[in-house]
Amino acid sequence: MAQREITGRHVLIGFVAAFGVIISVNLFLAYSAVNTFPGLEVSNSYVASQEFDARRDAQEALEWSVDASHHDGVLTLAITGASGAPVEVAQLDAVLGRATHVRDDVSPDFTFNGTAYLAPVDLAPGNWNIRMEAVAPDGTAFQQRVVLQKK
Repeated sequence: MAQREITGRHVLIGFVAAFGVIISVNLFLAYSAVNTFPGLEVSNSYVASQEFDARRDAQEALEWSVDASHHDGVLTLAITGASGAPVEVAQLDAVLGRATHVRDDVSPDFTFNGTAYLAPVDLAPGNWNIRMEAVAPDGTAFQQRVVLQKK
């Protein structure tokens, strides 16, 4: 049986193929990261940092707790006060979406039933985030990101 020799051409083809795969994968991952980035959280981070402590203190003074669940096509967002009683807010805006991209983002139409906020939403299994903004009856702004695991 004749032995095959490895020539410079074979080595060059091996290096070009290996680095071609590495570069292709890196370009694909960079493209995916840029296209799935949802955007800026705030337009001016310096101004947001100056107001952060006051907003946090006002929000914590409300002593609200937020819990989310999804059963039988209904998304439930329960906001409770320090006493455990349900809280009816003056205004509620929320965006439901995946943590990794904005393609599946929806704004549920919540209605208050006396104990919690309900919205009809069909969800696929996985990790979901609810980015909610509420206004208390006294005008205090409340923002929270609630993680929802749909099985």
